[in-house]
Amino acid sequence: MADIVLATLNARYWHSAFGLRYLLANLEELQKRTQLLEFGIKDSLNEVLEAIVREQPRIVGLGVYIWNVEPVTKLVSDLKQVCPDTIVVVGGPEVSYENEELQVVQQADYVVTGEGDVAFRELCRELLAGRQPLTKQIAGGVPAMADVVMPYDLYNEEDIAHRVIYVEASRGCPFTCEFCLSSLEIPVRQFDVEAFLEQMQSLFERGTRQFKFVDRTFNLNMRISKAILQFFLDRYEPGLFLHFEMIPDRLPAALRELIAKFPAGALQFEIGVQTFNDDVGELISRRQDNEKLADNFRFLREQTGVHIHADLIVGLPGETLESFGAGFDRLVALDPQEIQVGILKRLRGTPITRHDAEWEMRYSQSPPYEILSNRLLDFETMQRMRRFARFWDLVANSGNFLESYKLLWADGRSPFTEFLAFSDWIYAVVQKTHGIPLPKLAERVFQFLTEQQGQAAEDVALVIWRDYTRGGREDRPRFLRPFDLPLPLKRQQAGEKDLPSRQARHQQPAGVSE
Repeated sequence: MADIVLATLNARYWHSAFGLRYLLANLEELQKRTQLLEFGIKDSLNEVLEAIVREQPRIVGLGVYIWNVEPVTKLVSDLKQVCPDTIVVVGGPEVSYENEELQVVQQADYVVTGEGDVAFRELCRELLAGRQPLTKQIAGGVPAMADVVMPYDLYNEEDIAHRVIYVEASRGCPFTCEFCLSSLEIPVRQFDVEAFLEQMQSLFERGTRQFKFVDRTFNLNMRISKAILQFFLDRYEPGLFLHFEMIPDRLPAALRELIAKFPAGALQFEIGVQTFNDDVGELISRRQDNEKLADNFRFLREQTGVHIHADLIVGLPGETLESFGAGFDRLVALDPQEIQVGILKRLRGTPITRHDAEWEMRYSQSPPYEILSNRLLDFETMQRMRRFARFWDLVANSGNFLESYKLLWADGRSPFTEFLAFSDWIYAVVQKTHGIPLPKLAERVFQFLTEQQGQAAEDVALVIWRDYTRGGREDRPRFLRPFDLPLPLKRQQAGEKDLPSRQARHQQPAGVSE
């Protein structure tokens, strides 16, 4: 049993509650009186409640995020019914801004807004001493990084073996993009790099080989970026995988030199392009040098083995379907391995709301608060783009169609126009965007290329078969059986097999001999 229970509902089992580990690491003398419990959003809420109540806690701290606010709201309601005297404290991004009308905040006893590393500890000390704060809202403030205990010792063997290991060398973001919560986190603050790398060494010695950095601007401070990259380069072994979020137009020569030394697949850069439309960028307070961005992409694709995950957003104020399509084509030409087509969200606290009246921005009132329509994109068009985003992820980003998806815009056609046509067509045929088996999806790609675009069936079949067998598959889908196709190659997958599956597929050569 524990006096304090820290809990949340993760989006997936393999995710880990980074924020709760920070709270636990900073509880000082209260740490031994605390139990951390992690669940998933698909878990039975009654069983989650049972596990929490079993600890008979005096305080329950719950992490609330955009993906779990609805089930956590029900959990808090039920917890208050079963254990009315238990003090419930909620915190996290979803309850840190514009929270007065949120049911989960109304039901909770206290809400810690912003960074709770220190504030939650002080609140628990007061509550366990029988003293009640005068206000329900507890501002977390901006603690100095020297005062924050890093939580990496709290990752256990199961976490290291099966979960994403999140790390951060800094907090905050210097930019003011109006759609992003990070724009509210100024200034950027760095952990002491030597102390941070000591913690990374400990994780490495315990078997961690995949590190996901959550820093919003990893390449902002060149000295620290270089130190971290050099640390991992010195320890490189097959299977090491590092994920960073990068500023797209900042990649000086010293950093390029280090990045180029990593083997293919070891680094993934998440690069937020968001829009190529300068007028839209100005509207949403986003500064970006698109020429430098393009030069950096070309360097990364031509001279390194970095896996690029680039982001574009649909629904920004001032962005037409045509200008989004032009930006999409421009990004496709830069050849990142993945393009995430994101739908604009109205996150609590972000200043994007100042455009609501002029641009007629209409958002869903339920999480994740995605845009439904605006002055330039009606609801029907937004639905088409949601399907576009989903099918692009299934076909282009997945790594299952590395060669064949590019056939859609052969002979210089617009990737956006052709893939939107494919997206419209496949949805009309299958009437769903989820639950499509890979062989059936491959057949639909084949049908579109041959029946709708008139490409030669034998040529298309060979390309799809190379893609289909790229990951080691040997079964031949029924639609490919009429064709004379080479046997799949038998091959070793050393190194790639230890990478995340999607990234590994992007590293694979063709699955058949030429």
